[in-house]
Amino acid sequence: MPPVLLLRHGQSTWNAESRWQGWADAPLSAEGLRQAADMAARLAPAEVRFARVVSSDLSRSIDTAAVMAQALALGEVAVEPDLRERDVGDWSGRTTEEIDIIWPGAIAAWRAGRLDRPPGGELEPAFRARVLRVVERLAAGPDGPVLAITHGGVIRALQRHLGVEPAATQNLGGRWFDLAADNRLRAGGHEGLPEVPAETITNAL
Repeated sequence: MPPVLLLRHGQSTWNAESRWQGWADAPLSAEGLRQAADMAARLAPAEVRFARVVSSDLSRSIDTAAVMAQALALGEVAVEPDLRERDVGDWSGRTTEEIDIIWPGAIAAWRAGRLDRPPGGELEPAFRARVLRVVERLAAGPDGPVLAITHGGVIRALQRHLGVEPAATQNLGGRWFDLAADNRLRAGGHEGLPEVPAETITNAL
């Protein structure tokens, strides 16, 4: 089965301000555009030749995908709404420091699985189900490897579901996924992708 490479979008203006985004549609920063072009240059000489590029329906993802599609001659970007980031509800637009003041301990409790969602946000089962649905479909497609531009929360949710220790994903970091012989999704590696220590990432959403 053809593999799928999930990449987190380039830096957005809210990433630069360390603000949680979720479904908010902050645009790419100038740095985010540069990151997308740099990653396309890194992927161009790789042995894998992508058949197409898809993106979540948020502009920071679509614009990242558009830069990479042009550089890699992959044609039009196909939008996949189920690749959208988790809805973080009332945390959207706030920094981690602001969230900790208003909801003390809530981020830690949510990350530890003691909260089923951020206040007003998307329930974990619903988020995981839509993410699995779209990535399994992309992995089962007949047209070859797919480059999918998505979000850090999407990649982490898949890793947790598949029993892989979630790695903090910087902008334009990601992971390979494919289908095993029994048609179950499995996580691959990070070959050729930038990874950094989790403590250096201020906001993965």
